[in-house]
Amino acid sequence: MSLPAAPRINPSILSADFVNMQADLARIATADFVHVDVMDNHFVPNLTFGTQMVERIQATSPIPLDVHLMITDPDRWAPGYAELGAASVTFHLEAATDPVGLARRLRSIGARAGVALKPGTDGESLYELFDEFDQILVMTVEPGFGGQRFMTETMPKLRALADEARRRGSDVWFQVDGGITDDTIAQAAEAGADTFVAGSAVYGAADIEAAIGGLRERTRAASLES
Repeated sequence: MSLPAAPRINPSILSADFVNMQADLARIATADFVHVDVMDNHFVPNLTFGTQMVERIQATSPIPLDVHLMITDPDRWAPGYAELGAASVTFHLEAATDPVGLARRLRSIGARAGVALKPGTDGESLYELFDEFDQILVMTVEPGFGGQRFMTETMPKLRALADEARRRGSDVWFQVDGGITDDTIAQAAEAGADTFVAGSAVYGAADIEAAIGGLRERTRAASLES
């Protein structure tokens, strides 16, 4: 798979119409990835998709899948999502027993390996591990529910991670997820994000293709200003 250049816009189907999922997937065909939030009602207090639903999304989506696992025991379950054909599988650092070993397993299957951090989780432990991951997801809300307020207090952590990655010559992607709008996406881009998950900002727009394009332009402008 050829990888899309930054900035990457990954609409979250948590904001889609679950009854008309195939149609709502077609509506975001100009995006880079479809972001699929898997929640187990244990690691986070919500329940969404499992492997059966993700397999159907994989079969019908016009763009690659960016799977975000908000689950306990990702060491056991994450490889199964890679085996379904997901282009990227991200698990939470707080939930993994062996994050490096799991990332290597995901890569061996053929998926990009991502690691996510809750707002309160420090990022410094990843400085020596950039080469082990393809993507670092800095949560900009508490994981579990869509529609939350963007947490500006997570930006110093994102900036520190991105600056350290540049210093070390790493090409790891930095993704943000939660409360991303036309306004907050610029803050995240200025802090070093290059991959953006947006739910209601895309699916709540009257013109979804224009919304995706507008978010891309906001990140480009912000990156030039920073």
